[in-house]
Amino acid sequence: MRLLRTYKKSIKIEALTSIFLLIATIFALFIYNTPLKNMYDYILNDIYIVNEFSIHMFINEFLMSIFFLVAGLEIKSEILYGNLSSLKKASFPVFASIGGVIVPALIFILINKNSQFLSGFCIPISTDIAFAVGIFILFSNKFNPALKVFLLSLAVVDDLISIAFIAIVYSLDINFTYLIISFAIFITLIIANKLFKIESIIYYLICGLCLWYFVHLSGLHSTISGIILAITIPSKSYTCRKSTLDRLQCILVPINSLFIIPLFAFVNTGISLTYNIDLSSAKPLYMGIILGLSVGKPLGIMLFCYLGDLFKFTEKPKNISWLAIFFVSLIAGIGFTMSIFISELAFIHNLTLVNIAKMAILISASISIVASFLTISIYIYVCKLKNKTTRLTNKYLIS
Repeated sequence: MRLLRTYKKSIKIEALTSIFLLIATIFALFIYNTPLKNMYDYILNDIYIVNEFSIHMFINEFLMSIFFLVAGLEIKSEILYGNLSSLKKASFPVFASIGGVIVPALIFILINKNSQFLSGFCIPISTDIAFAVGIFILFSNKFNPALKVFLLSLAVVDDLISIAFIAIVYSLDINFTYLIISFAIFITLIIANKLFKIESIIYYLICGLCLWYFVHLSGLHSTISGIILAITIPSKSYTCRKSTLDRLQCILVPINSLFIIPLFAFVNTGISLTYNIDLSSAKPLYMGIILGLSVGKPLGIMLFCYLGDLFKFTEKPKNISWLAIFFVSLIAGIGFTMSIFISELAFIHNLTLVNIAKMAILISASISIVASFLTISIYIYVCKLKNKTTRLTNKYLIS
């Protein structure tokens, strides 16, 4: 019931985020393809906050750690109280997410197996929950509400898998001294939670800042500190009506959704649409991303859902149809925020490849959005034709 109480509010914020994301992306593309491009580059890359820490790095390294903290809190809530709290609840969206990760990665690897772009195989494995929910809400009155729960659960597991890949694949040379200090801070936070029952948000955020600093120095990607901090946040309240986890979500979710994510999109979607480069040399890269996201994601989700249900590894909810799952699989191909973030990590020393990857992400997102709209619009049109002679008895066109 806890999840249901906050569900409508969270959906409204995600819908608003998708609008802000779209505006930020269009604005960045416009600026980058006008004479304002030089000012855009100067502000983001040549103005330093401290030492060699530019504004671009601050957003991608520090603010995105808050993004990962919010993602970690969401994952923790779902595991403890939500749709991942039992094997029966979790198995179907987990199977869907695994398929939505494995198949796009395999498609990318097969296309790029003999190329220099293989390090980008994680780019097409992610789903942008803000855009996905935004598209879903446009047709939400046509769907059984249970499909919303499936979409959110799938996205949470998808985030968890993507975060694990970032930690494993894109970390730099490890400095074990700083890694040990980071681990000591993590243990201190666990003790503060479990033994001393500290519930102060300020305490956890200050310790989290120290954790971020030493994780950054250790060679692990600094954004992983957000996930590590989320693990230590108390999920039960000892003195207040709300737990520290709930209170922290109330504070950070609006900041993350309405400020950090759109800002990240604005900073990272400055892409020249008139690049004078030979795209044919990077064909495996952009084809791997486009096919991985727009084809591999839906294919992987549908395939693993069907096989899991067929061999009784999991069971499709009776109130969700295969058509509804197919629609979710299409919008899951919108891998925007996390895919752009991973492309920055995969080709960190090659700006040209980063921009090509971002162009491919934008193209695949457009394909997925158009495919989603066409699929549901055609189905609704067919239903309306049938309803001219037959009155619908069900409230929802698609269960």
